Parts: sequence; structure tokens; C-alpha cells
Amino acid sequence: MTDYIIRRLLLIIPTLLGILVINFLIVQTAPGGPVERTLALWRVHGFTDSPGKIGGSGAEVLTGQRAESDGYPGARGVDPELIAELQTLYGFDKPLHERFFDMLINYTMFDFGDSFYRDISVIDLILEKIPVSLSLGLWSTLIIYLLSIPMGIRKAVRDGGAFDRVTTLAIIIGYSIPGFLLALALIVLFAGGSYLQWFPLRGLTSPEAGDWPLWRQVIDYFWHLCLPVTALTIGGFATLTLLTKNSFLDEISKQYVITARAKGLSERRVLYGHVFRNAMLIIIAGMPATLVGVFFTGSLLIEVIFSLDGLGLLGYESIVKRDYPVIFATVYIFTFLGLVLKLISDISFTLIDPRIHFESQ
Repeated sequence: MTDYIIRRLLLIIPTLLGILVINFLIVQTAPGGPVERTLALWRVHGFTDSPGKIGGSGAEVLTGQRAESDGYPGARGVDPELIAELQTLYGFDKPLHERFFDMLINYTMFDFGDSFYRDISVIDLILEKIPVSLSLGLWSTLIIYLLSIPMGIRKAVRDGGAFDRVTTLAIIIGYSIPGFLLALALIVLFAGGSYLQWFPLRGLTSPEAGDWPLWRQVIDYFWHLCLPVTALTIGGFATLTLLTKNSFLDEISKQYVITARAKGLSERRVLYGHVFRNAMLIIIAGMPATLVGVFFTGSLLIEVIFSLDGLGLLGYESIVKRDYPVIFATVYIFTFLGLVLKLISDISFTLIDPRIHFESQ
């Protein structure tokens, strides 16, 4: 097992490298980069505002000269020296391959650089936003597993019965509703949209919560989480419930279950002493995807809708603003976490069922 873990850890390196290469080429060669965006913002504001890092004013920007060699849309009439200054500021004064290798060297030392548009390092920015996404992901995943596994088992035991049919219909309806649409409906119904105002609309805490006693802060925290966690939970709850049911149905029909029943074991002992361990293997295999999906990708629209300043909103804003250091760092960190979670999932296989091993793989 040790050799397998070492091989998997070593495979993380080329996997991360390949993803970074693809991401770097797509982002760096796409039109509308930070230089073009800065030029566009200056034109919108009539060349009266310029970044604090560069300085200058409208009189310095508009020189009547034409930047002929830079090839940037909107560069007509802009001083070529200012274009060169922008390129140096955003790192575009170096060839593409040199920028990529500089990034790789910095990443090996966990130096992700600074945000283009915020006066803060990328790692500090991510650490600042991650508690919000962790709150959403942690509680959503916990609720999904606590509800889905018992319900899936019950549906398997009562396969074809009234409980199975009713819950299947409810699950299909819940799964068919997109999370963002459900979030909007919850806001309209329960957050002062048009009907009731039972829940707060923004953030994870009330502005005055810092002056409250601890017990009241905890209640306020969970009160803010109710609607966004509900919107995040529905889709994952439906998928995991049906997955659990099908896994148990597959195991219940096997010979070892018939033998255990023939020996006089109770149905509960058969179900949780024998079937549960084997049926849970496929559930564990899907856990990394569930965690990554809920923590990062699934929370994007939810964070935007409920004004939650987390990683999902940060990633969206960095793409819109072409904040390349933030884009590359978030992709790198999310990919690394996904690969590590997948490895943890494989190790969990052997802990649950010692018959499984990966030494020959």
C-alpha cells in the first residue's frame, strides 16, 4: 500500500502540470486580457482615471500618438510608453514560455503572487474567502450524507412499496430543479421577496453580531445558512439517495446475504453487519466529487445570489476582471485538493474492506 501511495503522490505532479499548461494557454491567449481591460476602463472614464500602481492622468495618457506595434484593441491614441508600462505591470513584457516557467518556479515555493486589482497576495485573498465556502460545503455535505444514506437504505429495504414510490417522486422533482432557481424561489418566499421575511438575505452573520453573546452568534450563523444550504443540498441529496438505494439492492441479492439469513441472523444484523460495508464502497468512491462539487463549483451561483463572499464568487470575479494570478492559483489549489481527496478515497476502500488492495495496480 505504501508503494501505491507514493506512486499516486508522484502522479499528482504531471497531472497538475498538464492542467496548468492547458489553463495557462487558454487564459493567456484569450482576448480581453488585463491590458485591454485597463485601456477599456480608461476610455469609459474618459482617460481621467488610471491605476494607482501606474499613476498619471488624462493629459499624460492621451498624447495623440498611435500604438501601432502592440496590437491591443483600444490602443489607438494611447502613448506606446504607457502600453509598455501596462505590459510590464501585468507581466506581459516577457515571452509566453518565460511567463509560464516563472509561474511554475513560484508555485513550487507556494508563491502565488499578488492580485492585479486588489492590494493583497493571492494566498491571503483565498484564505480570507475560504471560511464562507467551507461553511456552505461542510454543512451541505454533512446534511446530504446524514439524510441520503438512511433514506437510501430504507428505500432499498422497501423497494417497490409506497414509501419508495413517494420518495422517488419527491427526489426526482427536487433533482430537476436547478440550485440557483431554488435559491431564487426561497428568497421570494422566505427572505422578504414577496411573501414572508423569515430569513436574512445576505452574508453569514448580522452586522451587529459581534456584540452579541456566543450562543446568539451561533444561532444567527445557522439562521443565515438555512436558505443557501437548502438550495445546495437538494441536488446532491437526490443523487446520493438513489445511489445508496441501488448499491444496497445490488448487495442484498448476493449469495452471502442469503447465507447469512439462512444462519438465522436478524435482518438488522444482515443489513448493517454485512451489506452496509460492501454497499458503502461506491458511496465512498463518489465522495471526492461530491466534496469538490459542493465546496467549489456548486456554490458559485449560490454565493452570488445570497451575497456570500466566498471562493465561488472570488473565482467568478477573477475571470470577469481577468485577474490571472487569482485564476491560476484557484485552479491549482482546487485541482490539488481534488487529487488528494481521490487518493484519500482509495485508501478508505482498504480500510472498509481489507480484501481490496492496490499493490498490483
